[in-house]
Amino acid sequence: MRVVLLGPPGAGKGTQALKIAKEFDIPHISTGDIFRQNLRDNTELGKLAKEYMDKGLLVPDEVTNRIVEDRLQKEDCQKGFLLDGYPRNIPQAEELDKFLEERGHSLTAVINIQVEREALIDRITGRRVCPVCGATYHIKTSPPKVDNVCDKCGSELIQRSDDKLESVVKRLEVYEKETKPLIDYYTRKDILVNIDGNKSIDEVFEDIKKALLGDRRNDIH
Repeated sequence: MRVVLLGPPGAGKGTQALKIAKEFDIPHISTGDIFRQNLRDNTELGKLAKEYMDKGLLVPDEVTNRIVEDRLQKEDCQKGFLLDGYPRNIPQAEELDKFLEERGHSLTAVINIQVEREALIDRITGRRVCPVCGATYHIKTSPPKVDNVCDKCGSELIQRSDDKLESVVKRLEVYEKETKPLIDYYTRKDILVNIDGNKSIDEVFEDIKKALLGDRRNDIH
């Protein structure tokens, strides 16, 4: 099972990624996580990426590809993987295809979780986190017992800077610009499945399972 997970900020990718990885016994590979791991371990690839990051520059596709490909060659990926955050553009997608083809593999599916823009903004801007214990809340769907106070440790909750409206709108614009070409790319390959992310967490997961287990309609609603 070799899967790429797409979806805008706030679509619930992280939650679904954990459920998919557990259900199919494959590693959840987040590009953010493997970048941080390489930086912590001070690997040659990590050092190379850090040179660009220290200058405030985007890490080039060539370096990103090498970091991801290095991770995909680990023992736990032999029976499959779930990629989250990669590929981000067409050149990365083409490199991933080439990397897999050289090893006699291909992607099983690309899951694209779709959520209406207004719902995404509401989900993200309503998030609050505890800076001490890391507990997360939502002012509408899962508020703390006492307004703006963490249930677990009593600390004052905060709204992360990237969860504020201006930042959210910008993040969504960037995602839409970067991802639209990927959606078209994988649609042409007939491996993209659009999933309605407006449903409950469990309903979304059931639809993803159907897609991965063979119910390969182009859209599942």
